[in-house]
Amino acid sequence: MTVHDLPTLNAILNATSAVLLATGFVLIRQRKREAHRKVMLTAFATSVAFLISYIVYHVQVGSVPFPKQGAIRTLYFTILLTHTALAATVPVLAIVTLRRALAGRFDKHRKIAKWTLPIWLYVSVTGVVVYLMLYHL
Repeated sequence: MTVHDLPTLNAILNATSAVLLATGFVLIRQRKREAHRKVMLTAFATSVAFLISYIVYHVQVGSVPFPKQGAIRTLYFTILLTHTALAATVPVLAIVTLRRALAGRFDKHRKIAKWTLPIWLYVSVTGVVVYLMLYHL
């Protein structure tokens, strides 16, 4: 694997996180707490692996310009802007949400998880969309 393979790895990690987050949501709705816990810890680990890979790639390669023009460019930057702004919140939200759950403070966990899940899920899905638009259009 070379540094140029990392964007594909990052997209796979983001897609995996999205699937795990959705699965975790379904599991907790089914009251399968232990399965939910395992899936959400895996989602967190997957997101940490993504973040490390993302940083390694961008430290070595820098910024990758979007080459297309027209409406697709506007759409790309709109998605990228919302993705980036919300991505900055995910580490803090995820850590606080996880800590509350691990400490058994489930009332507080649920309150923040209502915000964390949709934001984290959006960031994971739009990360894949940004990858597809940047490298496969």
